[in-house]
Amino acid sequence: MPAPVLATKLYIPPPRPNIVPRPRLIERLNNGLAMGCRLTLISASAGFGKTTLVSNWISDCGRPVAWLSLDEGDNDPVRFITYLIAALQTIKAGLGEGVLSTLQSHQQPQVEMALTILLNEISSIPDSFLLILDDYHVIDSKPVDDTLAFLVEQPPPQMHLVIATREDPS
Repeated sequence: MPAPVLATKLYIPPPRPNIVPRPRLIERLNNGLAMGCRLTLISASAGFGKTTLVSNWISDCGRPVAWLSLDEGDNDPVRFITYLIAALQTIKAGLGEGVLSTLQSHQQPQVEMALTILLNEISSIPDSFLLILDDYHVIDSKPVDDTLAFLVEQPPPQMHLVIATREDPS
């Protein structure tokens, strides 16, 4: 039986009232989208407002958003991909179901093959969207870093990946 997905990891934090406006940073994020960049990295120490910034930005960006708040358990590549698919399913229901079945079988999953199938399915999403990976600094797993690298190197044209972290990913 597959492990259940904790839905709260997929919730987009609501914009907070009474925050310090950060128009310069919002403008830089919007410029990255407008220029067609496929990746935005937001890296700063704890308490600098990365999650708050992204939450405020996406509330006005006008694109669908898949959000994943990472934790230490996501260092397992199968769990990471499972949650990644769950986040993407908030944009397109049913996306990645076959990949999930493959990952949850008792056989050793072929991660690159699963990612190839997943990226092909993501390519069928008709509209541009954002995929937010929050708290990436908790990831210290080379297989998960390799999974992320595969996503970054083979991005579907309509996906813009945003990584919020306390330290730059390897």
